[in-house]
Amino acid sequence: MSNMRLSPGYRALSFVEFAVGAAIVVGHNVFHVVPNEVPILVVLGIVSIRLREGSWAAIGLGRPKSWWQTAAIGLATAAIVVAAGQFVTEPLAAYLGLHHNKSAATSLGLNRNDVWSLAKAVAITWTFAAFGEEIAYRRYLLGRAADTGNRTTLAHWLGLVAVSVLFGIGHCYQGPAGMFETGCDGFMIGAAYLLSRRNLWVAVFAHGFIDTIAFGALFLGLAD
Repeated sequence: MSNMRLSPGYRALSFVEFAVGAAIVVGHNVFHVVPNEVPILVVLGIVSIRLREGSWAAIGLGRPKSWWQTAAIGLATAAIVVAAGQFVTEPLAAYLGLHHNKSAATSLGLNRNDVWSLAKAVAITWTFAAFGEEIAYRRYLLGRAADTGNRTTLAHWLGLVAVSVLFGIGHCYQGPAGMFETGCDGFMIGAAYLLSRRNLWVAVFAHGFIDTIAFGALFLGLAD
């Protein structure tokens, strides 16, 4: 994905950043010794990208060539992720004997037929989750993981695997099944991000649509 050769020092610093980010994810979600990782990683990511990559545009949220096309790709990705959840990852988690603790909707206080709780959940998912988690995980941590491998295609995909594991850990409050399913979801969102030439808007739209579909289904009584 890039022919640029990064200096050993640049790659080493990127590895340190990735390791620190991973420690923050685990520290909050497993050991509960640091605050929520998303705001921390967003701030670290924005500062790092600005200082090391030279511009705000490097964050990946510049104006796309076509908003409609970008949103359509995000929606298509969301449809694939939702379908994969219904027919692949959720049945596989059940087959492996993994259990859920609680869902993202439950943690946000979403109740069936409660319009206010739905509006609040959707607002949070399009800000904290869609923007925050995508900047933190897909842009920042994945970017630094790829840096350590000189930004080759293989480095990006191996980085995506590592970041998807961290993304699953970031949802350990949902239990083993939730971690597994969310990790798989994160991999698919990340794949769309990489295949769209790292257009972060694709990941943001996909993430927002996925959660909105899930919350809407619960609100309408179409899902548990």
